[in-house]
Order: sequence, then C-alpha cells, then structure tokens
Amino acid sequence: MKNKDRLRKKYFLIRKKKYYDIKSSFFLPLIKLIKRKFKKKQLFLSSYYPSSYEVNTTKLFEIRMLDKFKILLPVIKKNNEMYFHEWKKNDVLKINRFGMLEPAFLPDHIVPDIMLVPLLAYDNLKNRLGYGGGFYDRYLNKYLRKHDNILTVGIAFSFQKYHKIPELNHDVKLNYILTEKGIS
Repeated sequence: MKNKDRLRKKYFLIRKKKYYDIKSSFFLPLIKLIKRKFKKKQLFLSSYYPSSYEVNTTKLFEIRMLDKFKILLPVIKKNNEMYFHEWKKNDVLKINRFGMLEPAFLPDHIVPDIMLVPLLAYDNLKNRLGYGGGFYDRYLNKYLRKHDNILTVGIAFSFQKYHKIPELNHDVKLNYILTEKGIS
C-alpha cells in the first residue's frame, strides 16, 4: 500500500504541473467507441465533475450527440458507498464531505452503461491508480456481477501513464483508457 501512496503523491504533482485545458474533440474517440459498441437508443453515461486538475469532462457537453445520453454523476453516501444519479448540465450541485461536487437532487440510483473513471495514473494493462478511497473498485466489484456489460473508460492525460501499477485483489481493470492521443 505504501507503494501506491507514493505513486498517488507523485502523479498528483505531475498532473498539477502538466495540466492543460482540452477541447471537446478529446472525447471524439470515446463517442466513436460508444457508437460501435451500443445499439440501444437510451444510454446512461456516468461521468464525474472534474476537480484537482482532472481532465475537464464538462467539455463533453459541447458534443451534440450527448443529447442522446442520460448523464449520471457519483454521489457518496454516508456508508461510504458510491451510487450514480442523473444530472443535467444546469442542475444544482453540492459539495460533499470530500470536497467533490455531486447532484443535490437525488432521484433513483441508476447503474451506468458507460462509466468514465477519474485516475491519477494508469498502465498498459488498463490498471488504474485512484485516490485511495476504493469507491470505484467497490462499486464495480458489486455491480459487474449483475451488469457485466458496464463499459469502463479511464480518463487521463498521456503523461499519467506508469509502467506497472501495483495490483491488489479488489482492484478492477478498466476496459479502455482515453487520453489526448486516443483510446486504447
């Protein structure tokens, strides 16, 4: 665990120093992938509201095709479980106890079809170094048993790539990583 903690500090500082704003075209490879993988009309896409120099996922709202998606954002409950709730661009957000923005109005929890996952670092095997809370891994370990078709996409800058992320038993590999260089 100490190794992961050192990596977290290192990659947070790297991301802070090298952060840059992106254009909505950053997400076009993701849109092409979704069109290829999903044929149903109504899709639930979970995103996250960016903070701490994360890739600016709000740029997704500049893509017209997004009108066909229901956008979900994570909400951390008192029991430290994460759920996803629908959110529209102009809906009110509140700051949770971790300083993250989440929907203020909580309709029913929805399991996403596509999950955009924040990260500090990733490797070629689609392992992800998160922030250490385990929220995404717990959620995926719970819901992938029932919904094995959740498409997980890590969102990062290419400079966040690390040669080999240490793996623990509960860690869940991502399906894809999206960077400014494309999707892999």
